[in-house]
Amino acid sequence: MSRYIFTILLTMATLTGKGQASFHRLVGSITDQETLKGLPGVSIQIKGGYEGAISDGQGQFELISRTPLPWNIHLSSIGYASRDITITEIQPIIIGLTPEAILGQEIVITASRVEETLLKSSMAIEMLDLKAIRNAAAPGFYDALENLKGVQMTTSSLTFKVPNTRGFNSPNNFRFTQLVDGVDMQAATLGVPLGNAIGPTELDIERVEIIPGAASAIYGMNAINGLANLSTRSPFTHQGLSIYQKVGVNHINGPEHSAAALTETALRYAGVIRKKFAFKINASYLRGTDWISDNRTDQNPNDMVTANPSFPSLSLADHPAYDAWNRYGDEANNNSPVSIQYEGKTHTFNVRRTGYWEKDLYDPSVKNVKVDAGLFYKISENLTISYQYRFGQMNGLFQRGNKIKLEDVRIQNHRIELQGNGLTFRAYTTLENTGKSYNLKPLADNLDLNNGSNSEWGLRFQQALQEGVDGGISLPKAFSNARSVADQGRVEPGTKAFADLKNTIIGINNWDIAANVQGAPQTGGAALWQNSRTYHADLQYHFAENIKFMDLLIGGDFRLYEVIPDGNNFVDFKRPLAERTNQMEDGSFGSNVYYSKYGVFASATKMLFLNRLKLNISCRLDHNPEFSPKFNPRLALVYTAWEQHNFRASIQNGYRFPALFEALSYVNNGNVRRVGGLAKINEGLGYNENSYTQVSINQFIAAVNQDIANGMEKNLAALRNRGTLVGANLGNLRPERILSYEVGYRSIILNNKLVIDWDAYLNRYDNFLGQVEVSVPVDGQIGSEAAVLNMLARSKQTRYRVYTNAKNIYSSYGSSLGIQFWPIKKYHVSANINYNNIRANTEADVFVTGFNTPRLVSNLSLSNPSLYKNFGFNITYRWQETFLWQSPLANGMVPAIHQVDGQISLTIPRQQLRIKAGGSNLFNKRYYQYAAGPNIGGMYYASVTWEGIL
Repeated sequence: MSRYIFTILLTMATLTGKGQASFHRLVGSITDQETLKGLPGVSIQIKGGYEGAISDGQGQFELISRTPLPWNIHLSSIGYASRDITITEIQPIIIGLTPEAILGQEIVITASRVEETLLKSSMAIEMLDLKAIRNAAAPGFYDALENLKGVQMTTSSLTFKVPNTRGFNSPNNFRFTQLVDGVDMQAATLGVPLGNAIGPTELDIERVEIIPGAASAIYGMNAINGLANLSTRSPFTHQGLSIYQKVGVNHINGPEHSAAALTETALRYAGVIRKKFAFKINASYLRGTDWISDNRTDQNPNDMVTANPSFPSLSLADHPAYDAWNRYGDEANNNSPVSIQYEGKTHTFNVRRTGYWEKDLYDPSVKNVKVDAGLFYKISENLTISYQYRFGQMNGLFQRGNKIKLEDVRIQNHRIELQGNGLTFRAYTTLENTGKSYNLKPLADNLDLNNGSNSEWGLRFQQALQEGVDGGISLPKAFSNARSVADQGRVEPGTKAFADLKNTIIGINNWDIAANVQGAPQTGGAALWQNSRTYHADLQYHFAENIKFMDLLIGGDFRLYEVIPDGNNFVDFKRPLAERTNQMEDGSFGSNVYYSKYGVFASATKMLFLNRLKLNISCRLDHNPEFSPKFNPRLALVYTAWEQHNFRASIQNGYRFPALFEALSYVNNGNVRRVGGLAKINEGLGYNENSYTQVSINQFIAAVNQDIANGMEKNLAALRNRGTLVGANLGNLRPERILSYEVGYRSIILNNKLVIDWDAYLNRYDNFLGQVEVSVPVDGQIGSEAAVLNMLARSKQTRYRVYTNAKNIYSSYGSSLGIQFWPIKKYHVSANINYNNIRANTEADVFVTGFNTPRLVSNLSLSNPSLYKNFGFNITYRWQETFLWQSPLANGMVPAIHQVDGQISLTIPRQQLRIKAGGSNLFNKRYYQYAAGPNIGGMYYASVTWEGIL
């Protein structure tokens, strides 16, 4: 394959050279007007033409074109004022550019989908440009996003990081949208953007723009908490061959793993052939050892009703309902009530199965392969058509309701785009295949179930416990002995029997029904084999020249998800209830499932009062056939009090249609079926109208056990405490709605040396989407005696975890302040502080929403890209305070984080090399970002970038 790739590159380079043979040739150099040193990386573009060039390491350039003279050329470089000059004759020239440290004058597109200056944008927007990316104190540009104002990054894996803004954080963030060149990077069935798994490489990234807040009125779909837009480099302006190599090491002095190497290699080649045609090819390969989650915090302490509060003296190691953050198989659904005679009374203890530690269930090796190729053709001066293909393959760890080992996940994307003259038309399809992935929870459950069902295991435990206390040993010692007896015959990590059984389980894509496997006990599976296709088309037109009295943008989009049922996570709901998980004669699990959405929008901007007031009105209408149409209006104002002082305010409404998994999932996971919230899924199951909440069942069981210990008969105790049970009474699923208010201020003062950016927001969430666990009685309707007695036995109830809407309205609020200061020369100080909070509700809801965001986060950095000649540095400090994390997997406090990152860099202009060395978490002070998340230590790295070859 490498031989073929080399042949293609050589052929394209040859064609490029041949296509340029008869062109006019202009040579020259670009310098810093203050230092008179050559400037590398300056873009030189013929205005009204197709050709361009980039200055080399010494500032030299060569521009070849057939365009007749005179030429009007445009020069631009990050950190310098742009300049236009006219070329009337071909002779060597020297052009000087003036340094300009004005962040606010940068052009952004994401906030309104048309070009505008950052200073006068009507929304809060954060930007990471090429200069900031090169100087970032981070292993890669995606890691550097965490230092932007208002951005919170959640690290599930080295290869899987998810951004969020303004609260309600989650490793599977349905509320935040990520685009790459306008393409939504969401993996449909997993329901989240896969970090940067198929996004740009270090060599191809041009800039990142982030809207930290609701963007639904413009972008629709899931952008109610924020949106990231990643833009790549054009082959017309960034040509030649570039190579990137990074090496690193993590797990230094690590308790979970010995020191491990990380490598990342990237290549980019781009060129122009015969004036109008351009191409680019990118490829990268990353390999390393993942961060490991091995936190043994007990989220079911013994004073909880789900444990054994009558015996608070039992230690963490002794109490039998211990539920560790990073152990699976010891959750509530694996509870075995055990009744014994002790101290003259009947005591019922909640006992959890032993389970398996997360680190024993998967290989922490990770990799990420990315390839993309694009063809670009200029139809006319301002109209370009392009085709781009992206492919990504990754493994790592991902958290949804449980931890999922992503193994050889493959995502492909085909995109065609027509852009220019105010028109943008884009159509793409994304193909998702989860490869050999598997879920750690059912894996642990089925490993344990091969040593007997929960009831069989509980009986062994009960008999051994009774014998122990009857023999006079202490209760803690009796618990320990009983567990050893009940676990006899269990496969243990590190043995061949464990490895063989594990491989059998992760090769079975059926979590519902035990499958007979030759040479192995009867077992269920843990495989996560999901395939989907996403089809998307969008069109927008900007009336920049056609309408003079206002700036008008209109557009529309259509999206269709196509899911291939696997009989395990997604099923064909048109089939009879009893047959949905069964394979058909043709090998399929029924017809493909479709989920769609379409919308239209318009945005009008008008300048008033001598261009001091910018008024923007946007409106969007979205429709999903499962719900009624939803209208999203937005009103925004920007007032320029003086040229450099800009005040903004906005109010907008936004809706989020349930993601694919929230709407249509149908998976049995540890004897609890996770189900989407659409009404058609509830048909025949009854969890909406005939179920008790699991929280109330726990209270009910605790009260019954207390009455039994006081001598009451079991059924009588149940009927006596029936009022403790609470009916779920879930309604049909509705779209989530946000009403967002925002104000802000941006200014540039002190002779363009100080940039101030402040914003504050208030968000009001209605119909908030989340999960609630409920139980449907096998006999009768809730409220009846039969249904009440069913709640005493796990075998007499069907348990569901349902995506549904909250009953309450939730209000979150916060503020962010960012400053950038250039005190002397090229020293740059950047700082921000961010506050986020949620207003408490007096009434309990059907589920815990999980704000999952620290109230205070701050970042401080000091940098100078040219401290001495070509030597630069950047050092960054990040702090966030302790906060509460709540999720279906784990709950608990996340300690404060103090992190220092740093890098030094050296540029060698003659060889066009950039060398960078640094560390993330320099002092190797380990931390975790969420409950049950990985333990993150120091990452130390060095990278070499060689650009402008050929």
